[in-house]
Amino acid sequence: MRALIVVDMQNDFIDGSLGTKEAVNIVPNVKRKIEEARAEGRDVIFTRDTHYEDYLETNEGKHLPVVHCIEESRGWEISPELDASSSTIINKNTFGYTGWTDFDFEEVELVGLCTDICVVSNALIIKALFPEIKVSVDASCCAGVTPEAHEAALATMRSCQIEILNG
Repeated sequence: MRALIVVDMQNDFIDGSLGTKEAVNIVPNVKRKIEEARAEGRDVIFTRDTHYEDYLETNEGKHLPVVHCIEESRGWEISPELDASSSTIINKNTFGYTGWTDFDFEEVELVGLCTDICVVSNALIIKALFPEIKVSVDASCCAGVTPEAHEAALATMRSCQIEILNG
């Protein structure tokens, strides 16, 4: 399987409680990347950060006390500008999804939010699980919590043999 993984392109990370102008700016790039992947016959998989009403009582909530991506809220939804139909959608309640071995990856490209939290976590997990496949991240389709954190995450991924495209 050749796959494009679209990480957490949800309203709260784009223009909601944890949104940034950088996140808003990548939406057209991500939309184009999804269209290209489908035209090339690649599978498109979306992850969706998923929390519940007790979020502030969780370990993450104690370290990041900003309510976000509460299941079934507007902020939890994938941006309406992105076509998630006919795609696998994975709800995850932590930074990195640990069920990637359920997929038979031959090649993976990741895009999305936030570069320095969920994108880097998933890229490193996939690279560890599938050390011989090409894993890449398109920097023009990612944004971090800050531009500096975005660049630091890209540097970390490069060090771990993840190819950085457009960055």
